[in-house]
Amino acid sequence: MELNADFTKRAVVHGAALPWQASPIPGVKRRMLDRIGDEVARATTIVRYAPNSQFSPHTHDGGEEFLVLAGVFQDEQGDYPVGTYVRNPPTSHHRPGSVGGCTILVKLWQFDPDDRTQITLNTAQQPYRANLTRLGVSTMPLFADSRETVQLERWEANTSIDLLVPHGLEIFVIQGDFTESSEVFQPYSWLRLPPDSRLLAQSGAEGCQIWLKQLESKTFH
Repeated sequence: MELNADFTKRAVVHGAALPWQASPIPGVKRRMLDRIGDEVARATTIVRYAPNSQFSPHTHDGGEEFLVLAGVFQDEQGDYPVGTYVRNPPTSHHRPGSVGGCTILVKLWQFDPDDRTQITLNTAQQPYRANLTRLGVSTMPLFADSRETVQLERWEANTSIDLLVPHGLEIFVIQGDFTESSEVFQPYSWLRLPPDSRLLAQSGAEGCQIWLKQLESKTFH
């Protein structure tokens, strides 16, 4: 399966408008944003766990990155409430599930194969800091290496965003909304811009909170 697999083109998915699709595990459904492959895939997905649903134990050979959007995600290591950001590197393994139900944004098979850095960060307990070069923007760093920079951002109401994108960029809306290319992006909307592009956006009347990944290399998808 290939979905939004051409990284040289702008890609948009308004996730909240998509129907939920069944996964191989009862009670676990998903909305696909991009995908290359079948059940083992390089993928970006919104995943919803019904109460008391659980995946089988498995190993993430290509790594797993996720952000908890609603509810409480769980595995053998503990509970991950709303706002928790996790990076499980290649060769990590777990049995994920949720007693009360949850929704997560998850990315699979997008790590450096040699990466062994595990991160668990409760962003509800971390501060945002004003961005000194972008008026009306505050940021919370989540992860950075030579391949990518990942952070949460808050854009104040009616903030104009002008950001060069030399290597590629992804945005996922958590709260609020913004407009880009005359298109409104609301919660669970996803935007991917290709290398050598420019983000020209304007936040809405209530501002917005976004997850943002900026690539540091044109060869990394």
